[in-house]
Amino acid sequence: MSKGKANNKRSALAEVVTREYTIHLHKRVFGVGFKHRTPRAIKAVRQFAEKAMGTKDIRIDSQLNKTLWARGVKSVPHRIRVRLSRRRNDSEDSAEKLYTLVTYVPVADFKGLQTQTVDE
Repeated sequence: MSKGKANNKRSALAEVVTREYTIHLHKRVFGVGFKHRTPRAIKAVRQFAEKAMGTKDIRIDSQLNKTLWARGVKSVPHRIRVRLSRRRNDSEDSAEKLYTLVTYVPVADFKGLQTQTVDE
């Protein structure tokens, strides 16, 4: 048992952050049937964003959706670079106070890329 502070609460301002990640989609859709690959890739992006940002409300940008579907249902890109933005939810009737927006970041090559925190 820890004898530290009882409440480890962070302010909402510190919780608003933007980071860029590379998601290895191939390992998440390997072995999946051809007609289920792109839908599974979209679910994998949602799952990755939920784990990385800690929010249940995940919103995928239309450009990212178009990029995933660009090669059809069975030819998902092996890797994809995304920007995850944890933002405040402005609607009063929502259960979650924060949501995550997932947008596509076009890159020429994935070699040497690291996770980066983006200043907005």
